[in-house]
Order: sequence, then C-alpha cells, then structure tokens
Amino acid sequence: MLFPTGHRGAATPTPVAPSTGRLTPLGLDQVRITGGPWARRQEVNATATLAHIEHWLEREGWLGNFDLAVSGGLAEGRRGREFSDSEVYKLLEAMAWELGRRPDDDLRGRFDAIVARVAAAQEPDGYLGTRFGRPGQQPRYTDLEWGHELYCQGHLFQAAAARARTGGTDDLLVQVARRSADHVCATFGPDGNQGVCGHAEVEVGLAELGRALGEPRYLAQAALFVERRGHGTLADIEFGRSYYQDDVPVRDAEVLHGHAVRANYLAAGAVDVAVETGDTGLLDAVAGQWARAQARRTYVTGGQGSHHQDEAFGDDWVLPPDRAYSETCASVGSVMVSWRLLLARGGVEHADAIERALTNVVATSPAHDGQSFFYANTLHQRVPAEHVADDVVSKRAEASLRAPWFEVSCCPPNVARTFASLAAYVATVDDAGVQLHQYTPAEIRAELPSGERVGLDVVTDYPADGRVEVRVVAVPAGDWTLTLRVPAWSASARVRVDDGVVREVGPGLVAVPGPRTGGVVVLDLDTAPRFVVPDPHIDAVRGCVAVQRGPEVLCLESVDLEGAGLGPAGGGPDGGVDDVVVDASVPPWEVDGVVYVRAGRRGAGAGAGDSGDTDGVGWPYATAADVEPAPRPELHDVPLVAYHDWANRGPATMRVWLPTL
Repeated sequence: MLFPTGHRGAATPTPVAPSTGRLTPLGLDQVRITGGPWARRQEVNATATLAHIEHWLEREGWLGNFDLAVSGGLAEGRRGREFSDSEVYKLLEAMAWELGRRPDDDLRGRFDAIVARVAAAQEPDGYLGTRFGRPGQQPRYTDLEWGHELYCQGHLFQAAAARARTGGTDDLLVQVARRSADHVCATFGPDGNQGVCGHAEVEVGLAELGRALGEPRYLAQAALFVERRGHGTLADIEFGRSYYQDDVPVRDAEVLHGHAVRANYLAAGAVDVAVETGDTGLLDAVAGQWARAQARRTYVTGGQGSHHQDEAFGDDWVLPPDRAYSETCASVGSVMVSWRLLLARGGVEHADAIERALTNVVATSPAHDGQSFFYANTLHQRVPAEHVADDVVSKRAEASLRAPWFEVSCCPPNVARTFASLAAYVATVDDAGVQLHQYTPAEIRAELPSGERVGLDVVTDYPADGRVEVRVVAVPAGDWTLTLRVPAWSASARVRVDDGVVREVGPGLVAVPGPRTGGVVVLDLDTAPRFVVPDPHIDAVRGCVAVQRGPEVLCLESVDLEGAGLGPAGGGPDGGVDDVVVDASVPPWEVDGVVYVRAGRRGAGAGAGDSGDTDGVGWPYATAADVEPAPRPELHDVPLVAYHDWANRGPATMRVWLPTL
C-alpha cells in the first residue's frame, strides 16, 4: 500500500522520509549540530555560500531566464546550459533547509522573491522550464537524451518537498511543484509518452514530493520511470546507452555503472520506489549494485567516477589517482543512496560510506570561505594550478584550484543543500531506541515511534579526537537502547556507561541498553593515523600506501616539502610530490594534531634513456638487467594534511597514494 494514512515522516524536516523501513530518520527539528567542523561548515554555508550562489545565478542570467519567460524574450536572450534551471531549484532547496534549521527574515525574503520569479514562468498546464517549448525554441520533450527537462523538474520537486517539510504545504513553491508534477504524470503516465529522461533525478524528486504531500500518483509515476529505464528507450550515443543507464533494466544490473551522478540519482529513486511499494527484489538489486560499486569502483576517499570524458564509473578496479574524476555531485548522490539503504536495512556499512564521502569529497569541494569549489576531486595533482580569478566563470575544473563558478555549476548548490540538511543524517530511531550514525557535537531531542521522548547531548572533538560522550538528558518510561556505530576504520574501540566496566568492542554496532537520565555513555574510537594499502587488483596504486586518521584521508602537499627538508615548494622534479617515497616500516605518527611520515626523495637508477635521470630526457624504459638499484634516499619527517584541506594555501602539487621504498 502506498503512503498509508498518517504515514510517518510526512512533515518531518528531513530530505528522506520513507513511510516504512528499518529505521526512522530524525529531522532538523530533532537534531541540531552544535559545534565542530560540521557546525563551521553550516555557518559558512548559511552566511557566505548561499549568497554566493545567488549572486552567480543572477549574474550569469540563469535566474533571469525565468523573467524572460514572462516577457517573451527566451528564444533570443536565454543564457546558460539546458539544465541551468536545476541550479536555481537546488539553491531553493538549500534555502528551504536553512530556513528549517535556523529561521531568518532576510533569507526568507530572498527565498520568496526567487520563488515568485519561478512561479511566474510556469505554463497554464503546469509545465515549467526555460529551455524548451516556447516560440522560437525546440518543442517540449523532443530531446529526452540531453534536454534535462525532467531532470530539472525533479530538482524542483526535491526543493518543494524541503519547503513542505519546513514551511508547510501552502507555500507557493509547493503549489508550483504540485502543478508541475501533475503535468509530468499526465504527460508520461501509463498511456502517455513512454520515454525517460537522459539524466535520472525526476524519479527521486517525484517519490519525495509524493511522500511530503501524501500523493501516491507521484510515487506511481516514479515507479514507471524506474521500470522503463534499461530497455533502449533513449538513443544510442558515443558513450553507449550505459552512460544514462538505459542499457539494462535497473533490477537486472550487477553494479552501478555509467555516468556516476546519473547512476546514483537513479539508484536513490529506485530505493524510494522499492521501499514504498514493498518490492524487496528491486531493493535487493540496488543494495547489491551499491555493495559491488563500493568494493570495486570507489576511491579511498569515497569518490566515484574514474572517467573524465563521460564522468563515469570505470570498470572494476580502474581507479587511477591522477585521473580520478570523483565529481562532487557523484558523492552527494552516493550519500543519497547510502542513507536510503541505511534507513531501509540498517547496515552499518552504509553509515561508514556516508562518513567517508562527506568527510573526504563533499567537504573537500568548497574552500574554507565557502566561495569557490572543486568540481572534480583528483587524488594526485602533478602540476600546480594557476590561481582562478574570483570573477571569472571556469570550465569544468578537473584538477585545479577551486573556482567560484563553472559553466556547469551543479556542484556548488549540491554542496549547499547537503550542508544545510546535514543534521538530518546524524541519528535515527526505531522501536528499540536511538541510533547514532555520525559523530559531531549535537543536541538530539527525539520522539520514538511509541510517542515517548529521548534527549541526548553529544560532546566530542571528533574527528580530531576519537572520544564521543553521549550525555543522557531524558529517557522514556520503558526499556530503550542507545546504539552506537564503531566505524570499520577503527581497529579497536571501548565503550563505558557512567563509571562502569569498560567494554572492548570491534567495528559494527554497539547496543547500550537503558542508559539512565543524567548518565553518560562514552565511546572511545582509535583515531591513530595508520597506513592503508590498496587491493592488489588496483594496478594504478600497487606498491603505494595512503594514510588515514580516523575518517580523514590525508595527503602530501608540496607546500610542506621545503620545511621538511625535501626541496623548494614549487612544482617540477625538485619541488613536487612525485619523487617522494615513504618508509612504510615506520608507522605514521601524530604530534600536536599534525600527522607525519618518514619519507625522502627517490634516487635515480641508471639504464633508462641516456643516463637514467628523472629529467624526462630520453627513453623512459629499460631492460631490467641494465637498471642499477637506486640509492636509499635520506629520510625526513614529512607532514601530511587532511585531504579536505588541500589547496587552501595556494597552488601546489599533491598526492594521496604514496610510493614506498
């Protein structure tokens, strides 16, 4: 049955509110992040990033396109790519979550003003879009492969679901989205256009709007779109139909494949459909695809997508660090899928994946000031990038310094909507009690399915410190359990209730039955820095190690080399990171919050080319017998930096995977 009467979470201010599942999400009205890195990210997002995005949308004319629709000037004056409408909708979603997190009159006024401009452009039949359908433009839905019409409306639906849950269903944005969704159902219903969009998104948007409004027709249409995909509905292209997941039906696919953002958005929508329809076969299929993609097609940072030309997953084990595309939006999509699977199944591996992607990709994209971004997230920068002007639109950045805006600027508003709604990913409830999935200083005031309440305060310096204190403020009258996540990266952990016995626990879930009011549950995780080795199938990094501290992947950045005695901080063979090798027999260590490794510059063996030097002159391959062993380099204590902090100190070279002696 779709959306039973009074289905849970209909008005909960959370991005995902399934009517059933193993766990129930807590919204922004029940969880508040109170400190630590994520609170700083949220503050910068609210005070700088939202206005930055709004400025660029206005400056580049993407907001103005809606005004042109009203005045009749779209055919001549429209600006931006075919999907530019979606960036406006993602900004509105970010604003809606921010208003739900912390009401603000100025932000509300800006939000309402943008919504009014969008609403004025809507056609009488509910269609909303600025690229197609008006005089002088291509007719509606005549380019489903590349037109992004349904994709854009899907982001409108997600924005409206956010506003319905933070401001009520009478909001103008919600009314606009309802008319648009009605139009989509009428146009693409069982007896209508049998096509699908070349970029998945409408599926997850329809499902979430249907949940927010209690409208089963929207979920039914999402299910139709999911089932239609994979039957060759879309035209074949140079990348193949796998690019937009139209090569094999969703429930028959073995692994996430094709364009990484498209794949994750489709998987998220498929989970929504499976959960609401009780389709365990579809849910099992997506869960298996997710697991195989995590095991074979995901970087150590949690990033996904190793192809530049088609922004796609590579084949199994194809994970070259210097060619990593690892688009920021793909990791936002990955979080969307992982969270839905966590709510449906409760697996700790899904919470681990969320932490990995948030910490090492989503948090890496924005600069510290929240006003420039990485589009892609390489794991090895060979050449220092040039400074990007703060008033210039960049091409899609592949491996350079962060840029303020791109011709394809899907990533900045995607980051903004994720940070604004971040508290909704911290904790869940079920009939037994409360589950804590992500560790950050927070206040949790949760209502259990029974209607009784639990109050918890989380106090921690995580991830700088592995100690997490959960102070119990209020408990229900009956039995209840607090469940804590011990991440897979923690080699050991200890849990203690009040001043009682300390329990040694391993990775997984730890149940703490019946903490009392006034009590304290302490979880100590092992955040000591450690070497990580790759699966031997990953040829590109064989013989290398990475360093991880808690959930944070670290990297070597060239600006730190001169101070460590390894030459100037510039690029090239004498100052870059490419010739640095690590002594893996000496474990990484930490002093005053800085992690160090023992490393030196690789010596040159003879035999290759004319001299065997590393100056790039001559043939770089030689007969093995002709190569003399390289001398052991002089070793130094070399500092590393958190990957999410790299490139905040100017142009630099960088690498995550470090060759060993």
